[in-house]
Amino acid sequence: MEVSTDDIHDVKAFPGLVDEAGRRVRVVRVLGDGAYDSGRVYGLLEGRGVEAVIKPRKNSRLDTRSPGRMLAVGRYRELGHEAWAGLTGYGRRWAVETAYSTFKRVFGEGCMAKSLVNIARELTGKVALYNMLVNM
Repeated sequence: MEVSTDDIHDVKAFPGLVDEAGRRVRVVRVLGDGAYDSGRVYGLLEGRGVEAVIKPRKNSRLDTRSPGRMLAVGRYRELGHEAWAGLTGYGRRWAVETAYSTFKRVFGEGCMAKSLVNIARELTGKVALYNMLVNM
């Protein structure tokens, strides 16, 4: 879990998430929405031997420095969303989206804490409680 302010883009927080996950499990594939469609993310994953399954944005261009991203954008355009999602397993990302939605329904979308440190503590507690609830 990475807690940041609204002005920090998902791509900037991404390396820390991959590093942390890599300390716990062997990361072989990352499923991400269009917010992660960048050469920077593809480059990071390519360098670690991790498969990137990231939905290209509608305006994604093929002339990118990242060979993996160029291949992904081309494949997405060629196959269309449904076939691409079936081939890559992109639909599995929705299991995570469902968990986030459930978490927000239980705890709301806001925090009582005001400082970033305390917001992180509050969310860590909520996540621990959520994990206990779903594993009962």
